Amino acid sequence: MSENINKKIPRHLAIILDGNGRWAKKRNLPRLMGHRAGLRKLEEMVRLVKREGIRYFSVYAFSTENWNRPSMEVQGLMSLFRYYIRRKVDEIKSEGARIRFCGRNDKLPEDLLQQMRWAEDYTKDQEILDFILCINYGGRAEILDAINKLRADNFTGEVTEQDLRKYFYLPDVPDPDLIIRTSGELRLSNFWLWECAYSEFYFTDIHWPDFDENELRKALDNYAGRDRRYGGLKNK
Repeated sequence: MSENINKKIPRHLAIILDGNGRWAKKRNLPRLMGHRAGLRKLEEMVRLVKREGIRYFSVYAFSTENWNRPSMEVQGLMSLFRYYIRRKVDEIKSEGARIRFCGRNDKLPEDLLQQMRWAEDYTKDQEILDFILCINYGGRAEILDAINKLRADNFTGEVTEQDLRKYFYLPDVPDPDLIIRTSGELRLSNFWLWECAYSEFYFTDIHWPDFDENELRKALDNYAGRDRRYGGLKNK
């Protein structure tokens, strides 16, 4: 990867993993084969992101809206998640990565939830990288859940942003600095809606299974050249 140690890198990189199905269709393969290729790519990306010195890496793996897909595809994805957690956790832990999951627990199979909890506990002491898999996640759902939890706690007084954030799924994780979306779509699709207020965005036509080290370098180099002012003026 880049050898410039002074290069500006995102503390939190987020990626919307899009294009698995289209990648498979181009090759006359079942859509599930595209999702399998996407998970293999994710293994590679964890290593590359770690090498860049990025501290938090989150990926949009399954949204609250993805339940509307054909049941066979949804069941296949759940099976792939089970396989990935069961077979790949040791490799991820060896990279110094802590696995975390973000999203609602409802609708997810109980055995998958148990594996997710086990993976989080098994890797909780790793401190080089927080690898966050957003499964059954939706930005609107997160905000609504936070409001309802706050109300359930009988919170009194004026609510601040800091108050609400304490009830988010992962309140300790900083907002994403850079959000990448693959496969040519130009939308967020309900990902990190609150947290993306000052995120930088990078869109590419490359399908996720083809997103490689060179494509990551392009995105990070593009980010490094941007001037983030957070609503203020550039320092003179």
